Formats: sequence, C-alpha cells, structure tokens
Amino acid sequence: MTLRIVSILLAFCGLLSAAQTCESLATFALPATTITLAESVLAAADRPAHCRVLGVIKPTEDSSIQFEIWMPSAGWNGKFQGVGNGGYAGSINHPDMSAALTSGYATASTDTGHQGGGTDAGWALSHPDKIVDFGHRAIHEMTVTAKTVTRAFYGEMPRRSYFNSCSNGGRQALMEAQRYPDDYDGIVAGAPANYWTHLLTNAVWDSVATLADKAAYISSKKLPAIEAAALAACDSNDGVKDGVIEDPSHCHFDPSILQCREAETDRCLTAPQLSALKILYAGSAKFPGYAPGGEAEPGGWAAWITGAAPEQSLMYAFGTQFFKNMVFDNAAWDYHSYNIDRDTRAADDKLAPILNATNPDLSRFKARGGKLIVYHGWSDAAIPASNALDYYGSVSAKMGAKQTAQFFRLFMVPGMQHCGGGAGPNEFGQSGPASGDADHNIGAALERWVDQGTAPEKIIATKRKDDRNPKSELVRTRPLCAYPLMARYKGQGSTDDAANFNCAKSAKPPL
Repeated sequence: MTLRIVSILLAFCGLLSAAQTCESLATFALPATTITLAESVLAAADRPAHCRVLGVIKPTEDSSIQFEIWMPSAGWNGKFQGVGNGGYAGSINHPDMSAALTSGYATASTDTGHQGGGTDAGWALSHPDKIVDFGHRAIHEMTVTAKTVTRAFYGEMPRRSYFNSCSNGGRQALMEAQRYPDDYDGIVAGAPANYWTHLLTNAVWDSVATLADKAAYISSKKLPAIEAAALAACDSNDGVKDGVIEDPSHCHFDPSILQCREAETDRCLTAPQLSALKILYAGSAKFPGYAPGGEAEPGGWAAWITGAAPEQSLMYAFGTQFFKNMVFDNAAWDYHSYNIDRDTRAADDKLAPILNATNPDLSRFKARGGKLIVYHGWSDAAIPASNALDYYGSVSAKMGAKQTAQFFRLFMVPGMQHCGGGAGPNEFGQSGPASGDADHNIGAALERWVDQGTAPEKIIATKRKDDRNPKSELVRTRPLCAYPLMARYKGQGSTDDAANFNCAKSAKPPL
C-alpha cells in the first residue's frame, strides 16, 4: 500500500459522517493535492446541477496532474465512474463526464499530468516523471482522490466504482486492472492500446512501408477499390452478404488481384503500392496487421493510415511523436533511420514497464471480485483488432480458460471502426456509463455482472442510418457474441434482425 493511500485512509478518520457542503471542499486537505476550486453548478441543458471540484496532484516535483470531479447535487446513484482519455491525453474529458453525471454517477477525469493535443507528445521530451504520470500514475491518483472527495461530499464512499474508456482509455482501463486492482469493481476496456511500445513501433513500420518509397504511397482515392475487393473475397463467408466481414481471421484475401495491368487508375494498385498494402495487412514481427474490410469507411484508413497526403495520417503522427519525445529524447529524430529490431528494443527497455498494460496475471483483480469486459472493432484502422485477441489469449494461458471466464469477456465487433462507427452495427452503449437494459448496453451488462453475477454472453448492437444521430432510423441489429463465439444466421427471417442469429462457433478454422 503506497504512503499516499495510507495518508488518505488516515484522513478518513478526520471526516465527519455528515456530508460537507460543496463550497467547503475548497479547504479539504489531501496529501500532495491542492483543491483549486469547489463550486455548486446550476442545472443546464446538457448536465444536471452538481458540485464541481478542480485540483492538482503532485506526486513528484515534475508532476502536475490536473483533475475535475463532478458530483450530482441530487439523485446520486451511489456509484463512481472514472473517465479516461484518447491519444496522448492532455485535457479533461468533459463529454464523457457529462454522460456519467447525467446518469447519476459521481465522476472524474484528468489530463494525465500535461496539457496538449491528442497527437502531441512534445510534453514528454526529457520529462520522465510526466511519462509515468501519463503511463499509469495519473488515473490511479485521480481515482483515489475522487472517491475520497466523493465520500467527503456525500458522507459515504461509492458503493461501486466503474471505469469505461476506449483506445488509450482502453489501455488505462487494463492498466487499472493489472496494476491497481482495488480501484474499480468493473472495467470496460475498448480497443485497448495496451501494447503501447509495439503498437507505435508498428505505426512507424507501416509509415516506412508506405512513405520511404514515394511510389508506395496509397492515396485514399484507392481505398474504395481495396474495400470492394476484400468484401468480394470474404463478405459471404458467414452465410450473409451484408457489406461486413463477420470474422476477418477466417478471410483469405489476396490483394494481388488489384495490381494494375495497364495504366494506373484509382481502381488498381501499382507494384510498390501492392507491396505496401500487403505489409499493412500482415503487420510486423512485433505487432499484428490490419484486418481486411472497412478500408474506405469514414473514420477508417483515410484518417489513420493513408492520411490526406504523405506524412499526414494519425498513426504517422503517433508513431513519430513517440520515438522523438519518449524513446530517443530527440525532437529531430527522422523515421527514415528506423530499424524495427533495434528501435523496438530501445522502446521496450525504456518504456514497456511504464506504458504497456500487457500483464496477463489478473489474479488480484479477480480475487477482489472485479469484472472485465474488452471490446474491439474488427475494422479498427488505429489499433489492429487481433491485439485484443492476443491479450485475451495470454490471460487465458496464464490463468486458465475456466478461471478467465469467471471474470473476463471479450466482444469482437464486426465492421466497427476505432471505438465506434463503421459499416456494421456499432452502438451498444460503449461510449458512456450504464444506460438502458443490460442486453443492449455494455456498461449495464458489466454492472449486472458485478451486482448479480450474471456474465454477459451476448450484447445486441444497433446500426442507424446516420451513426452520428442517435435518433436516426434504425437499419440493423446484430448480436455481439462473447469470444470465441460469433453471430451465425439461423437461415430464416431478416438478416437485419438480431433475433434471427445465434451465437455459435465459426464454421471455418482461421487461415
């Protein structure tokens, strides 16, 4: 138990059983923490009335972990919801805090110890303590502080605590389960970037493949042809032709059929482009590649992999920022000098213990009754989906399949892009706290599992005509099945209705 946690526990002895007023929290004393604001906020259109507490935590001299805590003025559900961050963090996640507050939770978010844009890691240059804060310390410190302040405000601790986040937030989620298992009763980790050093090693590997030779660059204009060829090869493998590859691990797609036979057009690939595409699908010796299907969807390859022009993709930014500012402490580092074996080793030696959430031993989390759900979209263009399968497999191998099934579920989402969107049913409550019934909402399914012991075996996902509008026309529902099962059509009824599908083993072995 850390000295800080002991100090906070001792501070509990000085708390009155009666709740404190919001404004009185401005003078609430906690170790290495300064409360900078405590104010009552009136109800507004997007959030109910609440107590807002701001502060900064300084576990080291170079730390400056900014945090916010929001607590409902009335109607608290007795629970706490921790909120994570995407990318390199750098700001408080107000949208997810609003969703949690509206659902009755006390909630908190942190900038993880620095301020900046989501693709900017310049703050990390020559600041090792800030990297530790980003890596794992800030979320834990925020959580301990927020639950303590919640007790001070309401006069009692939250009866349950949950964490639900995606991408880097998914990495934060798994880090909490592995390193700080007492923080949360239930955790949802979406598309986790948990193998951080190898994910960003692979990002530079892909950048070299598509950019080192100018002729190898794949314009986003070619993505529709690539997606069409992948769907033609594998869409019907599951018995339903619906524009979605149900399980790309069973897809054998040879992109060589796209090679230009005559003059180059947007409907074909040159030999250098074809070689680069094969590398993107294959991955490297350090990390898996991308699954076929969904290449041309909004929020897909055009944003993450190809970019609007060379050196403008999100993964190029993440990868080069990582090696410049975290690995080599050299803002002038050039990806043309990249060597995958040497530079992966450098990244792992320096940063794997700080940034990677790959520990398969979740026995402490399981022993205290914790429940974990991981989900990942098969068409994710940021973090290859097979990474989630690899982590689930490592936990099963370490703890045994039966033991793993008692506390861990994995849901693979066909056709979904990074954390949402995509051609398949992609809405199942993953973007906020528990809301609605547990058969359609992953947060509610987690809470039912924690409270009632009912493990989720399937969750019904929806697809709307406009993914950005929750009131848009509903066009499809489909069950998401707990891995290794997948949705199989019964053979009768509409293929747009989840009721006409069962969860079953795949009919074909992986290729």
